Amino acid sequence: MQTLSYRQRRSELQTYFDRTASETWARLTSDAPVSGIRRTVRAGRDRMRAQMLDWMPADLSGKRVLDAGCGTGALSFEAARRGAEVVAIDLAETLVSLAAERTNEMRAALPSDARYGSIQFHVGDMLDPALGRFDYAVAMDSMIHYKPADMVDMLGRLSANVERGIIFTFAPRTPALTLMHAVGRFFPRQDRAPAIEPVDAGELRRHIAAEPALSSFREQNSFRVDSGFYVSSAMELRKA
Repeated sequence: MQTLSYRQRRSELQTYFDRTASETWARLTSDAPVSGIRRTVRAGRDRMRAQMLDWMPADLSGKRVLDAGCGTGALSFEAARRGAEVVAIDLAETLVSLAAERTNEMRAALPSDARYGSIQFHVGDMLDPALGRFDYAVAMDSMIHYKPADMVDMLGRLSANVERGIIFTFAPRTPALTLMHAVGRFFPRQDRAPAIEPVDAGELRRHIAAEPALSSFREQNSFRVDSGFYVSSAMELRKA
C-alpha cells in the first residue's frame, strides 16, 4: 500500500515539475545557456546518464526498458537508439510533452538505417502495474525526493515487474551535500532544486536487504558523481 508520505510527495513533485519549474527544467536539459550552478548540474547529469546506460547491454533489441521518471526524455532516446522498446513515464504532463517533441526531432535527424527501437510516453505513476513487464527499470533522479523507506518500497514494487535489473539514483548523505543544501536556500529561487532526501548508503543497503520483495536482487554496481551542485549516487540491482 502506498504510504501517505509517498502520496503527498508525489503530489508536490507533480505540481513543481508541471507548473513551477517546467521552463527551468526544459532549459537545464537543453543546450541553452544557464547559470554556473546549473552548468554543474547539467554536466553531472550527463555523466550519470551515460553510466546508467552503460550498465545495460549495448544492444537492447527486443528488450523492454522502463524509464521511470523520464523527464525530458534524454535517457529514453539513448535506450531506443540501442534498440530498446522504451516505456517512458513521468508525473508531469508538461515534461512528457516536451520529451515526446524532442525525441521525435532527434529521431528524425538519425540516418535512415540507424538502429532504433520505440518509445511510448505516458503521464502517470511509475509504479503502475498496468505498464507491463520489463527487462530493465531505470529511475534517474526520480526517487531522490522520497524518504528512504518509501524509496525502498518503490524499488520493491518495481521489482515485481522487472526480469533483469533495476538501476536508480539516490542522494548520498555527505557533509558536503548537507552544506550545499543549506547554502542553496540563499540562492535565487530559479536556481533552487526541489527538496531531496539525502540517505546514508549503508542505511539504504540495509533497507534493501530487509525488503522481502527485493530478496532475489543483488547489488551489481555502484557509481557516484560529484559535479559542483550535482552530487548523486547510482546503484544497479541485478536479479540473481
